[in-house]
Amino acid sequence: MSETAASPASLKALEERLAREIALVGFNRPQWVRERHFAGESVLDVAVIGGGQCGLAAAFGLRREGVGNVMVFDENPAGYEGPWETYARMVTLRTPKTLTPIDFGIPSLTFQAWWEAQHGAQGWERLDKIARGDWMDYLRWYRRVLDLPVVNEARLTRIEPLPGEGLHRLHFVDGAVEHARKVVLATGIQGGGEWHTPAMVSDNLPKSLWAHTSEPIDFAKLHGKRIGILGGGASAFDNANFALTQGVEAAEVFIRRKQLPRINPIRFMEQVGFAARYPALDDVTKYAAMDCFLGHNQPPTNDTFERAAAWPGFRLHLGAPWLDVAEHDGLVRVTTPHGHHDFDFVVISTGLVSDPGLRPELCDVAPLIARWGDRVTPKGKRNALIDAHPYLGEAFEFLAREGADAAPLHGLFAFNYSALLSLGLSASALSGLNLALPRLLRGIADQLFLDDKDVLVAEFLEYDVPEFLGEWPLPETASGAGEAA
Repeated sequence: MSETAASPASLKALEERLAREIALVGFNRPQWVRERHFAGESVLDVAVIGGGQCGLAAAFGLRREGVGNVMVFDENPAGYEGPWETYARMVTLRTPKTLTPIDFGIPSLTFQAWWEAQHGAQGWERLDKIARGDWMDYLRWYRRVLDLPVVNEARLTRIEPLPGEGLHRLHFVDGAVEHARKVVLATGIQGGGEWHTPAMVSDNLPKSLWAHTSEPIDFAKLHGKRIGILGGGASAFDNANFALTQGVEAAEVFIRRKQLPRINPIRFMEQVGFAARYPALDDVTKYAAMDCFLGHNQPPTNDTFERAAAWPGFRLHLGAPWLDVAEHDGLVRVTTPHGHHDFDFVVISTGLVSDPGLRPELCDVAPLIARWGDRVTPKGKRNALIDAHPYLGEAFEFLAREGADAAPLHGLFAFNYSALLSLGLSASALSGLNLALPRLLRGIADQLFLDDKDVLVAEFLEYDVPEFLGEWPLPETASGAGEAA
């Protein structure tokens, strides 16, 4: 942070400038969607599920499309949406600080503008990467300054389609019910399926002895204890470093591969425009590209690895898959090809599976949703992880399996990690978000327009408000009449 941090007046000045820029570009456009009611109550045009960076940006971006009857629902308390203050444990974001994913080209809405208002231009120059907590603070400011409508502590349990009405009834855990014409699942990395835990762990160990990296973990209670971590991706090292900062005596990472992952394909996508043009590829090429992509574990950043490795309690086991896990004298005994290891607690960092059939809120419609395994035959062997992904339309909309009724799916959009196969780095990464948002927002607005086309066209054909008020021939003026006489 800058040693010459700006005063709160600088942030206020930024907010005033932001309001002016939004007005100058006409971002908040007149609403055109015709109001709907059901059972005597108003219906939302769009319900956004998830109040993290994707959900907030989608709600704001819809204003530019003239769609303002929008509500965001998030299961977390206010200020704790998304992973940043819950289960994410990296020190900094992995993406470059110069990315502008959710500002829609409005300069004063960028992270850089927000940062410089508080820490000055020199503070920005000194900043290497964005700290995780700073990004969350920026998102809190983004929500507040844009006055975005968010309902917190609202966990969706079921989406009930009402096809004859063109609506979806949303059921929440507290018994609340909402009706919406369109539903955007901006539910993050886990929202397209579930986190993967090997059966040998979940079947053999009591839950008190293990946790997935996606869960809250009270590392303070593990002070002075030994933990084992399964997985070789970035989150394994994030958790190892975080645990050691919290006083864990030892954190040992076990990787199946004999070498650490070193290649991050996201960097290539960012550099050559792959992220922007990926949706234009044919399906067979997409399949091959994502088969390669999923074959790479995302490596830790160099600074994350160095932080973790610098701790005396850190140890890395290469070529060491877990062959067996069992409770032994109150400890967790892990068996690898190299022998036994005993830990007080183990942490699982084995990624996730994207499959709409795993999502409880989609129980009514999951059997109808097309998967990649239904639609695409690859040139090489099949990849079960790819085949389980939903096969989405060009605007992130769910599509129906062949022969299935598409009506219950109309209006449902998967703006989460499960869109990776169909649309690439989109809602699945900050580096693709600015490219994905226009595609999503245009698709939602187009659907709303086409759903109402009969009414809108009828109103157009009946439109008869005069604009030109002139007359011809021009009426004689009093002075003109006098001259003629």
